[in-house]
Amino acid sequence: MYKNPEWSYSAVLYEMNIRQFTAEGTLRAAAERLPFLRSVGIDAIWLMPIYPIGVEGRKGSLGSYYSIQDYTAVNPEFGTADDLHCFIDAAHALGMRVLLDWVANHTARDARWITERPADWYERDEQGVAKVPWDWTDTAKLNYANHDVWRGQIDAMRYWVEEFGVDGFRCDMAMLVPIEFWQEVSCELHSIKSDIFMLAEAEEDNLFDDAFNMSYQWNIHHIMCDIAKGARRVWDMRNAIHAERARYPKEAMRMSFTSNHDENSWSGSEQSRFGAALEVMSVMTFLMPSTMPLIYTGQEVGYDHSFDFFERDAIPEAAYSENRTTELYRRLTAMKHRCAALAAGERGGEMIEIENNAKDCIMTFVREVEGSRVVAIVNLSPYVIHADFNTGIYAGTYHDAMSGERVVLDSHVERDIAPWHYQILIK
Repeated sequence: MYKNPEWSYSAVLYEMNIRQFTAEGTLRAAAERLPFLRSVGIDAIWLMPIYPIGVEGRKGSLGSYYSIQDYTAVNPEFGTADDLHCFIDAAHALGMRVLLDWVANHTARDARWITERPADWYERDEQGVAKVPWDWTDTAKLNYANHDVWRGQIDAMRYWVEEFGVDGFRCDMAMLVPIEFWQEVSCELHSIKSDIFMLAEAEEDNLFDDAFNMSYQWNIHHIMCDIAKGARRVWDMRNAIHAERARYPKEAMRMSFTSNHDENSWSGSEQSRFGAALEVMSVMTFLMPSTMPLIYTGQEVGYDHSFDFFERDAIPEAAYSENRTTELYRRLTAMKHRCAALAAGERGGEMIEIENNAKDCIMTFVREVEGSRVVAIVNLSPYVIHADFNTGIYAGTYHDAMSGERVVLDSHVERDIAPWHYQILIK
């Protein structure tokens, strides 16, 4: 596994849906909001695909970001190549990294490669028509049995690193193409930029074999959703966290989230999915071991809306203003940056549980590395819980991560904890 970039250990990632982020829906307009995102504590921007979208079989009037016509061009809907240069330069000037979304499994059905490359670059049916993967009828399946396809993909990715200085890639449905391809990609990109960062939209065990730095934490996300709905209990989440540490190498980073473009557009806003549990679940994305938290477009201002995926459906200007949710994220990102115990990958502390009397409803745990300790007391249930536990060696004086107040944690704690309530203590 390649070494994780130094910046990534304490980073908070932001997924930017350019089409919906501003009233204009352009890279230029988005760049003007980068200082605000930096003030919230964002360290890296993942741009949803910025490439021209296919017309054949297009869904809606604007189409899917993930139906790509040309891998080395900028979608005119969002601006020009110069606009992208300016966006990346502005992000870099603020100390932020930029990741591009990469779709390796398929192209648009009228992509340049359909006519400009040999027919065997695509999987084809008996009539010679490019196959449609799954039910994605606006796309054409590439043929990874042909190594020339690998070369074409790698050359296109190199273009964005060498010409635009991008810092990495989020790789769509990474498990649908051979891991050997991603290993070749990673080797070549690292040869031109040693701190390139690779994020896989997948959870397979082999992703960290010289291919990716981070993968999606889909399994735990779905458990969190189920807990919020009352369909599962806290021990399912606890068991999944422990299972992950046994499953993946120590260096592996996992992306934790309450929303992203798929969840938001197809399952509803985070408010509709989590209800009263939203705040505590958002906090948990910053506390779990080995994870880098993700904030999706609009979450930084608590925008309660499920975006139309194929049309302009922008955040209204009046809705994009600082509020209580913004302040919550500011406090969480500050905690993530400040507390070495919360670092992702091998740098952070393991989750050490403090035994309590209600393990089906509450989690009491510590994450600690030398010089840094975080104690979490979290009620992940809709009930008032009369908690009873001993803190042992973790008793002492702390600061509350949310209020900043000095707190004495006694060796024996017995108190009521309100539904979906939490306390995070740092030392």
